[in-house]
Amino acid sequence: MKRAVMIVAGLAFSAAAPAQDKFEVKVAAFVGAQHFMSQWLVKWGEKLERGSNGRLTFKHFPGAQMGPAPQHYDFARTGQADVAWFLHGATPGRFQLTELIQLPYLVGSAEIGTKVLNDSELRARYLDAEHKGIKLLMLFTHQPGGPHTTKKAIRNLDDFKGLRIRFASPTVRDLVQALGATPVGVPPTEISEQMQKGTIDGAFMDYGGVGIAFKLGGTVKYSTELYCYVTSFGLGMNEDFWAKLPPDLKKLVTDTVTGKEAEVGQAWDSLDVPGKKAVMDGGGEAIRFSAAESARVRKIGAEVSEAKVKEYEGKGMPGRAVYDQMRGLAEKHSKTSKNFWN
Repeated sequence: MKRAVMIVAGLAFSAAAPAQDKFEVKVAAFVGAQHFMSQWLVKWGEKLERGSNGRLTFKHFPGAQMGPAPQHYDFARTGQADVAWFLHGATPGRFQLTELIQLPYLVGSAEIGTKVLNDSELRARYLDAEHKGIKLLMLFTHQPGGPHTTKKAIRNLDDFKGLRIRFASPTVRDLVQALGATPVGVPPTEISEQMQKGTIDGAFMDYGGVGIAFKLGGTVKYSTELYCYVTSFGLGMNEDFWAKLPPDLKKLVTDTVTGKEAEVGQAWDSLDVPGKKAVMDGGGEAIRFSAAESARVRKIGAEVSEAKVKEYEGKGMPGRAVYDQMRGLAEKHSKTSKNFWN
């Protein structure tokens, strides 16, 4: 009788405490393994593996192994990847309000940009709605960038004329064109090759991208330090994958991307110094515009921004409201964050 009671008790315990499910997380990134975000994603995954006691395991696919940059958002949406890091500008017209963050001289650092994009009110009212079909985990920007060229130095506005310059998004394209250059769309993975071939004369990029992520030291000879724009990115999870995670793992994932804006933004900004060093060590020259030329660029940037806002308003989109809210948030965060304009 006693043995029978013990058996029944054991069966009851087994039913109450089932084996915990394990989940493999496939992570897609369009940049190489040496890129800051690829490395950040690896560390993020390791943190989640430890925090879940191995219930979450990560498999990474950097370097566009799953496919080119424009497909990465849809990798997460369709479930080809469980998580994807994607470039907003890779799919023009899809994230129009989010891309306003990329307008000239709106944010002065990745820290500021990342704080602005993850503002809870801004996201709830405008930005999350543009990211349909995924569980949006976090939004990012890189540190401000400017033109980096291979043969011709840009020492004033007139030097932009005749140059073919790579852009990362429609908003940056408009700035490149307004400055007098010819904007050319080139996937991130092809920048180095197109520069070496002479298909493009340069690219609007940040120092971290030029010197570290894409290792363009030696190819880029001139870096004009405008610090005039940022590019935005997102990290998203497949909705079905998110739905099958138990509550404790959902909380664990959420905790790793909540309140991390300063940490991630500062890490992006910290790439400016070693990125510049890599370019200079490769024989590059850093160029700064005079105060008068800088003022001319800022005036053109303001005109580009106003034209974009009016374009959106003409389509019935809340371009003015979003831009003004972003600008207000940027001004607020600039008081407590790194700012490359200071």
